[in-house]
Amino acid sequence: MAYTKAHLDAVERAIARGEKVVRYSDRTVEYRTVDELIKARDLIRAELVSAAGPRSRVTRVYHGGKGL
Repeated sequence: MAYTKAHLDAVERAIARGEKVVRYSDRTVEYRTVDELIKARDLIRAELVSAAGPRSRVTRVYHGGKGL
């Protein structure tokens, strides 16, 4: 299934409220436990990250001197 940011938002709202029911537009999903809901959130996040493609590298520069 292709997940969207809206799916992730709905799951995160349910977790924040302590609910086990998530509604996506015309669908309703009831999870057995909050732990199962958290696993679903992690799966959706992973799918969204992999669909976004490779991330660019971030270079961090640290300066230990007194400044300019």
